[in-house]
Amino acid sequence: MKSSRRTYASLLREYFRPLWQRALILLLLLLAGIALQLINPVLLSSFIDEAIANAPLQRLLTLAGWFLGLAFLRQIGSVAEAALAADIGLRATNRLRADLVRHCLNLDLAFHNARTPGEMIERIDGDVERLNNFFARFIIDLLGNALLLLGVLVLVWNIHWQLGLTLVGFTFATLLLLNRLRDIGVPLFKKARQADAELYGFIEERLAGTEDIRANGAVAYTMRRLLEYSRRMYRANITADIVSVSVFGVTRVLFLSGTGVALGLGALLYLDGLLTIGAVYLAYRYTEILLQPIEVINRQIQDLQQAGAAVVRIQELLNRPSRIQDTGTTPLPATGPLPIQFEGITFGYIDEDNATGAPLELVLRGLTFELPAGSVTGLLGRTGSGKTTLSRMVFRAYDPTQGAVRLGGQDLRSVPLAEVRRAVAVVTQEIQLFHAALRDNLTLFDPAVPDEKIEQVIRDLGLGEWLNSLPAGLNTILQPGGGGLSAGQAQLLALVRVFLSDPQIVVLDEASSRLDPATEHLLEQAITRLLAGRTAIIIAHRLGTIERVDNVMILERGEIQEFGPRATLAADPASRFAQLLTTGLEEALV
Repeated sequence: MKSSRRTYASLLREYFRPLWQRALILLLLLLAGIALQLINPVLLSSFIDEAIANAPLQRLLTLAGWFLGLAFLRQIGSVAEAALAADIGLRATNRLRADLVRHCLNLDLAFHNARTPGEMIERIDGDVERLNNFFARFIIDLLGNALLLLGVLVLVWNIHWQLGLTLVGFTFATLLLLNRLRDIGVPLFKKARQADAELYGFIEERLAGTEDIRANGAVAYTMRRLLEYSRRMYRANITADIVSVSVFGVTRVLFLSGTGVALGLGALLYLDGLLTIGAVYLAYRYTEILLQPIEVINRQIQDLQQAGAAVVRIQELLNRPSRIQDTGTTPLPATGPLPIQFEGITFGYIDEDNATGAPLELVLRGLTFELPAGSVTGLLGRTGSGKTTLSRMVFRAYDPTQGAVRLGGQDLRSVPLAEVRRAVAVVTQEIQLFHAALRDNLTLFDPAVPDEKIEQVIRDLGLGEWLNSLPAGLNTILQPGGGGLSAGQAQLLALVRVFLSDPQIVVLDEASSRLDPATEHLLEQAITRLLAGRTAIIIAHRLGTIERVDNVMILERGEIQEFGPRATLAADPASRFAQLLTTGLEEALV
């Protein structure tokens, strides 16, 4: 995907246009600065000529006073201009970050499973940061410095046409070269941005696994891999920077050559009596000033190359559609447990790098069954049998490759996603707790849930004493990742979330490793209350859980090996379930 003017224009319309009033003020400040920049050399030129002509001291002091006053005023304008440009850049990029985060949160799990959090952070924050200058100054600087360039050329032409013609020729050649080299660095900077993202993704993964790395003696290996990623990032960035700086160097040498020619021509005109010393100084000073817009335009083109690489990656991300499309319009019943039907479900994970979209390997194969409303089904099977995939389909984390999943008789694809997520609650093995207030962790930042309701649910689940021990109650800030909480407490807080949302269907991925013996009794009571009056699917790992289910389903390699009422299967010595009870779930399902 190549960056184009249309892509840049699209971004500017979306994120820069709402800030047009600030941009207009910024442009006016820039134009005022340009005017002052062009006036001051005239004052100094007049000062030189009048000083040589022995003008009165009062006249010279007046010119000096005007020169200093305008210079001071220009500096104030420069500070205001820089502050306003930074404000525009931050406002635009923050909106873009917000849109990227919203888009990524709505993408399917297959997308996120193929990318590390570190890589996504770099794409959402690092790539967008490269566009700060693009939004803040690109258009304004190009327009303002184009006017400055034109103004200087006109003024130099007025001093003497030969000087003006010389500078016009060199300026045109420099700008033509810049335009030809405009996109030369874009693919290199894109490669550098990808290397940055891969490095940050590697660091994020290894920091998250610090305990395992140290316990298994993998520190040396990790450091060696870090060196490889760092070397790759260094080489990609240094190559891109060298190319970018080389473009700047070539154009600067070309223009400085023109400056030298103009200065020599000015000296000859002075010797011929066609120019005064003040006029020669003025021509030279304007020639120096002319270098500024050339350098600014050149710098903007360098930034545009980096921005171009970021734009390509951002557009790739924004254009990446979710495989889960929220196009449904049929609502679900608002209350009561819902039946779940799987009709000919076949599913395989998609390779994100495969343009055909063909599944890598089928995980579920032609599953057809129904779970009655209000029933509790225990889902059993070895690792890789498809249990988690099947349970995730109930809340549309994935859509089937073939077949349909129905809740209350409605195909999930015909139901709005918000309705599905309202009706279905999931408790996973890994409880995600945020570095935020306890209240926000339980309501997921929904301020509409009253504190009284939250406290009542906490006490009903047996955590009242723990709540009373917190220094700020519901406003207590939890440590990152739920540090300071036992596994059982974390699981109970996850159940509090479910009770507060009051779903009609519950998917519970119960893992014995998450059970804290000190709170196991509380967990058992909470789960019993949670399942009452709801349709539930439990990925079971313990015999104690199996005793509370109505039906048992055993998966093997994506197919239903056995499905039926728990009591019936347990009483049949020939059933696979009865054999598992005899052998023990923990030993058999590994």
